[in-house]
Amino acid sequence: MLTSQVIARLLSRVDTLVMIQVASPATAPSVGALLQHWRKARRMSQLELANRADISPRHLCFVETGRSKPSRAMVLLLATTLDVPLRERNVLLLAAGFAPMFDESSLDAPALATVRTALEAILRQQEPFPAIVLNRQWDIVHGNDAAKRFFAYLLGWSKRPKTVNVARLMFDPRGLRPRVRNWNAAAVALLHRIHREAVGGVNDAKTSQLLEDILAYPNARDLLREFERDKPLVPVLPISYVRAAGEPVFNYFSTVTTLGTAQDITLQELRIESFFPADAATERHARAFSAGLRGAASAAR
Repeated sequence: MLTSQVIARLLSRVDTLVMIQVASPATAPSVGALLQHWRKARRMSQLELANRADISPRHLCFVETGRSKPSRAMVLLLATTLDVPLRERNVLLLAAGFAPMFDESSLDAPALATVRTALEAILRQQEPFPAIVLNRQWDIVHGNDAAKRFFAYLLGWSKRPKTVNVARLMFDPRGLRPRVRNWNAAAVALLHRIHREAVGGVNDAKTSQLLEDILAYPNARDLLREFERDKPLVPVLPISYVRAAGEPVFNYFSTVTTLGTAQDITLQELRIESFFPADAATERHARAFSAGLRGAASAAR
């Protein structure tokens, strides 16, 4: 549930992120300041972090204030204890004067072939319901046939654009926004999720730009202020898609899957979002939709 304090932080977060990015190398945060940022993001005291890392609270205090220069092993220990994303662990290492440790591979790199196979299997298993693979910027990097059919149907695409960003698509009046019947509730939930990832995640130019773009869409800021804080929460929030009046309504909720024990930045930041029917009617529509398209394809051959 969004509180007034959370809303205030959200509305000021974009400026904070931009300020971080435009800082010159000379004023870039020290490793101690970065560690302190992550500790506070994880809502841990110095004593709690020191106990979890099995180090002296005094030494941790000295590291955070710059009175002590941490070793490479210490930086990695604290980053692991704080569950810092791999991308930001590289930033911490650089700030401490060490070389980055974690690679960022292209998803089509030969070394990631087995992972691509696993992703394909998960996407196929979700048919006839949509499933997409997102990177950390909410760009769709892959999707199953059901997702391609569904979004092409909703948006009237004859050909999928090269880059599709789910967050921007959801807020864009020329995108999915007019095709989502419960857009207000869905948009608040999505904006809260993006904000949570930005606050507790990676501070970079792309993240700040995404937040700026989302908040620039019509009514995005007002939507937060109008949120009904006392409204009862439901177990899951389905999103109701409909292309036009009189056409079938698809009520989907989604689950998000990540890859465990990833040691590559690209893999750690991938998310698989699988859509499930929230009612029997949606399941029937999805199966009929899929069967109808397959039948049309067979007839064409």
